[in-house]
Formats: sequence, C-alpha cells, structure tokens
Amino acid sequence: MIQKSVLLLICMLMFNSHSFAGEGDTYSFTWLDPDKEVYVLQNRKYRKAGKLHLNIGAGVTTSGAFVDATTFQGRAGYFFSEDWGFEAVYSLNNGEENGTAASLRNEGTAGSVPFRRIVDSYVGGMVLWSPFYAKINTFNTIIYLDWIIGAGLAKVEESNNILEFTTTPDNDTPTTVTHTGFMWDTGLKFYLNENFDIRTDLTVIHYKANKPVRTGTGESTYYSNWDFAVSLGYSF
Repeated sequence: MIQKSVLLLICMLMFNSHSFAGEGDTYSFTWLDPDKEVYVLQNRKYRKAGKLHLNIGAGVTTSGAFVDATTFQGRAGYFFSEDWGFEAVYSLNNGEENGTAASLRNEGTAGSVPFRRIVDSYVGGMVLWSPFYAKINTFNTIIYLDWIIGAGLAKVEESNNILEFTTTPDNDTPTTVTHTGFMWDTGLKFYLNENFDIRTDLTVIHYKANKPVRTGTGESTYYSNWDFAVSLGYSF
C-alpha cells in the first residue's frame, strides 16, 4: 500500500503542469552565486524579429583548383519573425591563377592548359530560416549564437579562359559571362551585445556554363563557387 502511494506521488510530480519550464522561467542558484540567475535553455536573450541587420566582411574563395581568390561582402536583411527573414547579398571578388595553374602551364605536356573560372562579383537574395540557437559557457562568459540557413537566387559575373580551348590559334583573352544560379548559405551569428554581432558564412552558388571543348558548341555543365567570410554586423 505504501509503495502504491509513493508511485502515485511520483507520477503526480512528473506530470504536474508546473514542473514544465517555459521560456520566461528562471532558476535562482543562490548556493553558486547570489548575484546571478541561470536561465533555462529555451530563453532567448537576443531577438531578431522585426529587426533590420547590416553586415560587412571579407573572406576567401575555397573552390577552384587553379585560382586563389578573396571575397568582400555586404549583406542587408530583415527578420519577419524569430525563425524567418530575408537577406540581400553583394560580393566583390578578386582572383588570379595560382601556383598550381602556373606549374601545369610550365611543366605539363605540350598543350596543357588549365581551365579556370574566376568569379568577379555576384548579387542575390535569399530567404532565411533560423530556428536553431545555442548558449556556450566559456571562461564564465555565456556566448549566444544563432544558426542561420538561407536559399535563393544570384546573378554571377565571371571571367574565364575558354578561348584558349575553343579558338585556333589559342587566344588567352579573358571572356566575361553572366549567369543566374542557385545560392545557399549557412552561417553562425555570435552576439556581442544587443546591436553588434560577428557572423561567419559559407555562401555557395551553383550555376550552369559552357564546357571548354574544341569540337562542337553548346555543351554545358554545372559549376560552383564557394566563399567563406567573416563579417561584423549591426542590428537596428
């Protein structure tokens, strides 16, 4: 009889509605530090909903075996809610053939030419989705961050050396082409305070372009540009 009563009491405590922690709930651990409050994980200290944000940053292009490139990015966006928003991105890139390309030209067999595409710039827009957030306790300091995922379209301007493959004699004059591609992004937003943040982004664009072939025309395939950048942001 006593065992049944104990089990009944445990069940009542487990399913009592007051035992569930909401976003606004706090716990006071006075035995640790009487001047601090420990918030449950559900609590968001910094909010995105209804705020405009601007980011300026720089980074490197991580794609392209024959190209070394840097990227300078500007972002402007707005979150309609804590989970959903929109962002416009402009990137000015600067690239050139690297040592791998030079080695192939100098040491390769006769006629060995590296084909490379150098993205000069791109501009696009994305829908943002950010349902994930976290708190990291480091050296007695709590770091708040959001994980942001985006997808949309971008207009890419790139230059390539396709004339070295499609003309006789070979012509090394760069060809500038514009493409429309699918853009996606994944980033982490680290809050410094209510207004400032540091953000890391991997921005990828997939676009379709012609192959460097000597016989026939119109053959195309998909190419990708991968940029990793770190930026400083401000939210209004």
